[in-house]
Amino acid sequence: MKKLNGKTALVTGSSRGIGRATAVALARAGALVAVHYAHNKQAAQETVELIEKDGGRAFTVHAELGVPGDVDQLFQGLEAGLKERTGRTTLDILVNNAADTSAPGTALGEVPVEEFDRMFAVNTKAPFFITQRALGLIPDGGRIINISSALTRVVNPAHTVYTMTKGALEQLSRNFARHLAPRGITVNTVTPGTTDNGSEFFKIPEVREQMAQSSAFKRLGEPEDIADVVVFIATDEARWITGAFIDATGGSLLG
Repeated sequence: MKKLNGKTALVTGSSRGIGRATAVALARAGALVAVHYAHNKQAAQETVELIEKDGGRAFTVHAELGVPGDVDQLFQGLEAGLKERTGRTTLDILVNNAADTSAPGTALGEVPVEEFDRMFAVNTKAPFFITQRALGLIPDGGRIINISSALTRVVNPAHTVYTMTKGALEQLSRNFARHLAPRGITVNTVTPGTTDNGSEFFKIPEVREQMAQSSAFKRLGEPEDIADVVVFIATDEARWITGAFIDATGGSLLG
């Protein structure tokens, strides 16, 4: 029997990269997956098609995060999709993966207020209120998994704002973990290192070689490397893990 048979999951930002791999892996383990996207409907539908080709079940949910009404729009689509397919609106697994990475490499003295506010709105505020809203749907024993970044453990001034948003997300995990423990709901942070998300940047051989050096294994992470960790945390086998920072960087933080 698949370990997540009968479970439902929402993965934000699952039209590509780690989000797509996570959605596919959760579905392969038996879950019905809501594939969230903000702008690229075609890419989200491709994720659904990958899942269905593999014998799984999934549907798309649209909502641009970080704008007024984002959580309402997300949950209207989610609840309608779950109700249609299961007759209920129960959500067993929430994966907060979506993040704004559109302005990397900005010097500290040049960060505009608009960029700062947008990153916090998408990367921190949205996961907080998505989690808050999901609590009415998540049953006892549910799973909440937040995707952070190895940048919270190293210093890179060019990525300060992004790192700040992810540091806040890690604190969200710890505090919700304590808050939800009486219900048997686990809340954990999974932290990728440098991972090939399919962008053009990672197709440059020199860049790939340089980035690979950060890992103890001397290779880039693949989205599936992270997805498999998320699936484990989502299963009953991880029931005794909560409030944890789970290093999925391929040894990038060993120094």
